[in-house]
Amino acid sequence: MARIAYADPAATDRKTAALLDRLAPLNIFRMLANAPGLLRPFVDLGSAFLYHGELDPVIRECAILRVGYLSGAAYETAQHEKIGRDLGMDEALFRALRQGSDGPGLTDEQSLVIAFVDDLVSQVKASDATFRPVLDQFGVAPTQELVLLVGYYMMVSRYLETFEVDIEAGGARGLSLPG
Repeated sequence: MARIAYADPAATDRKTAALLDRLAPLNIFRMLANAPGLLRPFVDLGSAFLYHGELDPVIRECAILRVGYLSGAAYETAQHEKIGRDLGMDEALFRALRQGSDGPGLTDEQSLVIAFVDDLVSQVKASDATFRPVLDQFGVAPTQELVLLVGYYMMVSRYLETFEVDIEAGGARGLSLPG
């Protein structure tokens, strides 16, 4: 159960209510509506990754899920496992991502990304051992995107866990994303 009440859209300002009406009916957005000045920027940055990023969608979801697993963020992983399933990811891949960069069945690219994510989460700055291979494999813009993606989802995971945001009744809904 959430630590504080979710915002009631009817009790929010007109701009926040209109934004909530356009967003997927997710508890994370209802919780963020308690800080209405932050809702739009939060949504805009998340949308930039999900709809306008250069990373392959499966690689992106592998990175997001690894951050969620490392953070123990049940809401985050439930939502992004749903998104991953919509992209064709399966339970075997989720299990491998939970294990780390040497998880069985990961592609070479997925292993590189997971090692990089692990390095960023645990060390803040990626070591040359993980940075160079990712940069060589993906290039400058996608590598920068990956660093920002990891940081964003670390923030999201900490927010979700601190406020104990509940998975929606009936299970994770995820978002409808282009594949």
